[in-house]
Amino acid sequence: MSVESVRGTAVVIHFDNQRCIHSRHCVLDRPDVFVPNVAGDWIHPERATPAELLELAHNCPSGAIQCTGADGAMLEASPRVNTVRMRENGPLAFRAPISIDGKEQGYRLTLCRCGASTRKPYCDNSHTAAGFVATGEPAPVESAPLAQRDGPLLIEPLKDGPLHVRGNLEVITGTGKTVNRVTECWLCRCGQSKNKPYCDGSHRSAGFRSDP
Repeated sequence: MSVESVRGTAVVIHFDNQRCIHSRHCVLDRPDVFVPNVAGDWIHPERATPAELLELAHNCPSGAIQCTGADGAMLEASPRVNTVRMRENGPLAFRAPISIDGKEQGYRLTLCRCGASTRKPYCDNSHTAAGFVATGEPAPVESAPLAQRDGPLLIEPLKDGPLHVRGNLEVITGTGKTVNRVTECWLCRCGQSKNKPYCDGSHRSAGFRSDP
């Protein structure tokens, strides 16, 4: 199993190494709670308050870190605004109540847009070795405010094609500017689109394959 669960007095930390993109917020923000490169136990939820642990989870863009109460209760609330943030030369970072192919994924997720990940549709940091280049600050598209800004976000990774996304979603830049508002879109994950972050059909001529 890829998920490691460590129980503290009030909070259980769940860490999924298959979703981790090594953003390092956890080990930089609380090196006493997340202690890397040691033999034995490296996650120590008892060293922080429940509120502090929840903040650590919120700062994990991939959702690799999640927290539940010791009694199994959910601690993280659904965001009031669904967003997808374009990380410069990196993945698509979603913040919403996310489902992929009908399976609930939590509220945070980073999905590959370079086409090189070995864990598609998830990012595995292959964009770095691949030399992937994609701006995190695309030009804005004229769009009207959404009548509702939250709610379920359904993602379908199309076979050898883009991510088909349905639900209320604000597309934002790496610095937080809203550049589009949609209720349905197709996002590039082959790395070749000339209209990133959106699909323009380039996956066909590029011979993109979605299987890992």
